[in-house]
Amino acid sequence: MRVCEYLSTSWQQSRYIAMCLFKMRDIKHMKRLITACVSASLLVAHNAASAADFGTTVPMHEGSKSSYYIDGHLEGYGAVELMVDTGSSYLTINQETLDVLTRKGNAEYSRDLKGSLANGNTIVVPVYKISGLNIGATCRLTEVEAAVFPNASRLILGLNALRQTAPFIFSVDPPSLTLSNCNKT
Repeated sequence: MRVCEYLSTSWQQSRYIAMCLFKMRDIKHMKRLITACVSASLLVAHNAASAADFGTTVPMHEGSKSSYYIDGHLEGYGAVELMVDTGSSYLTINQETLDVLTRKGNAEYSRDLKGSLANGNTIVVPVYKISGLNIGATCRLTEVEAAVFPNASRLILGLNALRQTAPFIFSVDPPSLTLSNCNKT
């Protein structure tokens, strides 16, 4: 009965449930286990994100090499296409984009960032605070940090921006981002 009592106080792993049910001969203990299981299920359901939390769905389109892109808008720049990269720590923009944003007063220097690229090289890049980014047509983020890469590198929607929309869902079938905590435009 010890396994059953343990389970009733701390909902651990489901394999113990089968052991408890198999070992139980007393109906009172079985009722206690069932009550504990139902209580734990309700607690998990209460803490999980609900469908109502996900208020904005943004369609993605697939590019080459199984990469996904969304349409966006940078305040002070205009329409952009962003590659969605959950492996990238930061929103990244290129120098050309930064030049336009700073000229229009929509980017402010924050700090330098030392980072590692996918190929293992280490690089130091400036980080700027961008005044506004729309993901899709209706999800607006403000004061988003962007790492600036030289030349005409592609713009990347990284985790620092996506975290502001958490919880979020990245779906490949159909390709879409389902976001929460968006300031609606």
